Amino acid sequence: MQSIDPTHGTLLSTFSEHSEREVSHHIEAASNAQSEWRETSIQHRASMTIRLADLLERDREKLATLMAHEMGKPIVQGRAEIDKCAWACRYYAEETERILEDLVLPTGRTKSYVTYQPLGVILAVMPWNFPFWQVIRFVAPALMAGNAAVLKHASNVMGSAAAIDDLIVEAGFPDGLFRSLLIPSGRVAAIIGNPLIAAVTLTGSDAAGRAVAAKAGQELKRTVLELGGSDPYLVLEDADLDVAVQACAFGRLLNAGQSCIAAKRFIVHESIVDEFTERLVTVMDAYVMGDPLDEGTELGPMARLDLRDELHDQVRRSLAAGAELRLGGHIPEGPGAFYPPTVVSNVSAGMAVYEEETFGPVAAIISVKDEDEAVAVANDSPFGLGGAVFTRDLRRGENIARNRIEAGSVFVNAFVASDPRLPFGGIKASGYGRELSHVGMHEFLNIKTIVIQ
Repeated sequence: MQSIDPTHGTLLSTFSEHSEREVSHHIEAASNAQSEWRETSIQHRASMTIRLADLLERDREKLATLMAHEMGKPIVQGRAEIDKCAWACRYYAEETERILEDLVLPTGRTKSYVTYQPLGVILAVMPWNFPFWQVIRFVAPALMAGNAAVLKHASNVMGSAAAIDDLIVEAGFPDGLFRSLLIPSGRVAAIIGNPLIAAVTLTGSDAAGRAVAAKAGQELKRTVLELGGSDPYLVLEDADLDVAVQACAFGRLLNAGQSCIAAKRFIVHESIVDEFTERLVTVMDAYVMGDPLDEGTELGPMARLDLRDELHDQVRRSLAAGAELRLGGHIPEGPGAFYPPTVVSNVSAGMAVYEEETFGPVAAIISVKDEDEAVAVANDSPFGLGGAVFTRDLRRGENIARNRIEAGSVFVNAFVASDPRLPFGGIKASGYGRELSHVGMHEFLNIKTIVIQ
């Protein structure tokens, strides 16, 4: 497994794959550590989780630089990612006692209540696009709840996986309680079959999710799947375009557009579509593309050349089908997996940028005649992760968000973002289950009913 700098195409490091014996040893060590860890107090666990937050903040610059090298994230965005990781650690350190408090349910018996207990060793299969946040948002609640964890990280960010290992050890967590497994995707199924693995969480493509769900189903093991997305952003005729354009551009270009909850399909009322398009082109064209280590860079390279080429093919196929190129749409000369901010208008059903998830800095603009058509287009997707509605009428926006859009999260007059305090996840081909907040912690607990006559 190799880590390659997508800015220059240079080899950063090579990692040797763990043998089957080593993998079994690490899973057994996690199980042994968890049997004692589950008996520790929440206060004891919290002290280490707070220490982990402190260490993340201490190493912010080093970790942001590592992400810039491994997957091209602009260093300013990398710092923000580490800060968010520290926030999640502190949130769970402070809130777990409340989240795990017994729920008393009167039934006429002497006592009846629900208690929450850890499941054991959880396998996490995580992607490269947010190499620290994706892991920490799972690890913090999992360990605070009394579980252990093993991580199969994306093969191109194994340096980030090693850094997380080191931080967790330095924070004082028991030996073996958490461990990264250096394995390719083809070996995940065998690990799910290990009897010491209690449950699985995966963030990735819907194809990967289907494979994991099938194997976990055979083993009768719980899963949480956060998969792809093709998030619709509805810009209604009464939207504040200053707000909408800025939010849409940022939501599309953050992390070079490589996010499941990135803004992807812009569904705009026909009366304002021309003005919206012109303003979006102006704002996106002003984003500075360059070396992710430069402080002024807003758009770094994509994580890999093959991903860049797949995105470009989606744009080319859409243009061949009748879409109109308004910005970008070409592969720059020179090294690196760069792709410029791209805007495609006159998009309709059947085109690649309408039907498929575009995992990169490409905005697809779809014109609609009214709210009903906007909602129909928004829901005309196999995905259901996030979405947004832009309107000056907050009551109208809330009704659309609450009752009409098929998604796990819908924001009004803002771009979609995760928050440790709020449940996060999707429906349809975007997966099932939730991460973050109390709901995410409960996913990997035995919700046990106790009745005393």
